[in-house]
Amino acid sequence: MKDFFKYLNPGEKDKDWGVYLNVAGKATIPPQTIYPSRGHPTGYFYTWKKGRVLDEYQLIYVTEGAGTLENEQGTFGFTSGTMLLIRPREYHRYRPKIESGWVEYYIGFNGHLVNHFYQQAESLRQQAFLHCGIQENFLECYRKIFTFVEEEKLGFQQIASAYVIELLGHLVAFQKQGEFSGKPIEQIIQRALLYMRENVESNLDLQILAAQYHVTYANFRKMFKKYTGMSPRQYHLELKMRRAKELVLTSDKSIMQISEELNFESIHYFSRYFKKKLGYSPTELRKTIS
Repeated sequence: MKDFFKYLNPGEKDKDWGVYLNVAGKATIPPQTIYPSRGHPTGYFYTWKKGRVLDEYQLIYVTEGAGTLENEQGTFGFTSGTMLLIRPREYHRYRPKIESGWVEYYIGFNGHLVNHFYQQAESLRQQAFLHCGIQENFLECYRKIFTFVEEEKLGFQQIASAYVIELLGHLVAFQKQGEFSGKPIEQIIQRALLYMRENVESNLDLQILAAQYHVTYANFRKMFKKYTGMSPRQYHLELKMRRAKELVLTSDKSIMQISEELNFESIHYFSRYFKKKLGYSPTELRKTIS
């Protein structure tokens, strides 16, 4: 893909959408080249001596070469296949090694939905960079964003913003996978998930389950929550709720029978928990299809 950069002027409607782009581009920086090149507007252009602070998020994906990033967390050297994570109001500066240069893909963006995503994902909120190698799905997001930005057709901000969100999702997923991929705990959790699904009606003793996999319950619970976003008990209860909703809507079993089949301690507890999770009681849900 050819080099280009484009600075945008998002309107109020674009900003109200929740995600909007300010800049997008790709640059090939040959060895022995001064960086950054001139031609960028005030607020974006900086010198290594002074660095800069932006009022936006940026994702800079270095696919060739090597360089240095410096921010409030420290100074970091990195190689190709690294994503730099720049956050608003955070001092930073970065540059390629003079002997290698680099190829960079970059986007600058903002919005209240972006703030929410960064708050939810520790890797986005705290890390200075992520070494992820050359990921084709990352590059495809950049290419699609660049296409819409270059054409700048009516509504392009809203369509391009979907690929910004997709790219953030890929980054978070990559980080999560990296914590588990190829490790024994991943297989243990996968087997536990399957076991829970196959025994959704049962009341599982999760400590015994962990012992069967030869791990302490504390470690099992910690890694399970990191993997799924909820504790083993919460996950199993969510499965029960899905099954309960299905039975309420598709079977002629009484609420009492459903409660007993799913091994809830009482119909009162079952109804209360059902309403807490779904916003209506089993009886109220069943009336909607009468």
